[in-house]
Amino acid sequence: MRGKRPTVTHVSARNEIYSLPRGRLARWLTAPGQDTPHDIRVALVGTLFGTLPIFFGGVSNTVAVAWVLARRHPTLPFKLWVLAEIVVCAMRLGTLALSRRRASEGKTTPTDFYVLLAPLWGATVGYGALVSAMSRDWVAATLAFLSAAAMVGGICFRNFAAPRLVAVMICLSLGPCCIGALFGGEPVLLLTLLQIPFYVFAMSVAARHLNAMLISTMKAERENSHRARHDALTGLLNRDGLFSAAGRSGASLIKAGMTVFFVDLDGFKSVNDAHGHKSGDVLLAQVASRLRTLASPGAWVARIGGDEFVIIEPRVERAPHEWAAFVTEAIERPFELAPGLLVSVGASVGFTMVAADDLDIEMALRRADLAMYAVKRQKTIGIPAAPAERTA
Repeated sequence: MRGKRPTVTHVSARNEIYSLPRGRLARWLTAPGQDTPHDIRVALVGTLFGTLPIFFGGVSNTVAVAWVLARRHPTLPFKLWVLAEIVVCAMRLGTLALSRRRASEGKTTPTDFYVLLAPLWGATVGYGALVSAMSRDWVAATLAFLSAAAMVGGICFRNFAAPRLVAVMICLSLGPCCIGALFGGEPVLLLTLLQIPFYVFAMSVAARHLNAMLISTMKAERENSHRARHDALTGLLNRDGLFSAAGRSGASLIKAGMTVFFVDLDGFKSVNDAHGHKSGDVLLAQVASRLRTLASPGAWVARIGGDEFVIIEPRVERAPHEWAAFVTEAIERPFELAPGLLVSVGASVGFTMVAADDLDIEMALRRADLAMYAVKRQKTIGIPAAPAERTA
């Protein structure tokens, strides 16, 4: 608020906000790999809970392959594989469902546990490939190897927001294929000792490039969103930014008892005409700085027109007409636009209090605007608002 760049957290289409991981290992696995703003880090973690078709496809595939091969080879290693797949996949599904529900309720999510289950799942895939190769049943080995390789694409494209996680999952999924090739008794399979490392490297690099592209895009969107909602000259919210921050027509951020102040500079045109537009811009920037200083930490400060400013105060410590007079006195103090160049302007300040039965931000601005014009006509600070406007 107060015209500064807001801290933005990731909100998905379902209004879900996911907690950042706290543990050292989970934080290392999800590190984006470059200097990334906090809000974008939150957004990147949120993507790990999405792309559900890929998630369900991968889970279904690995469980099905393990079950089929356990039926083909009802031995302990294969039974352990299918059991591990069922347990780990069930835990992943349960944790995902719990995380999405808690996120939609605005509660903390078990992100650490969810992230750590991903490499564990990759390890079960690799274990299946290993026991299949060691069985020397090349039908089983082919099916297990193909399944592991197929999972790599999904791992990369579903988790590229966390490139380290991608690299670890791929190594755990395909690395055991190399071990199986060494001890499988088929010399031709030794070719995988060359293929798989290159494949792991290529997919890890691809994930890192996709991650960098995503972060660059998100940073650009962040900057564009900031520019669209802020006044370039003063850094304050513009009209659209004010509506976005405060909400239109009864949004929850507008509460009864808030006070809307409408500030219009008196004599700005004379300064602009006498000293040029550059000096006028400096004056507007200095006025904005003073208004920021005057406003409380929870207030919205905006420039909505040429020399028109709005302050929405959630709670005013003094009477509104006294605060309006305080703002006027602050604006009337001289401004130094350049060394030796002092100018003075006045201000007309109108205000209205948001009523419990009318939380429309546009109507509140209109009433404050009308009060400001009444002040400008009479040059009297603190024209009383209508009774309905003062109702808390």
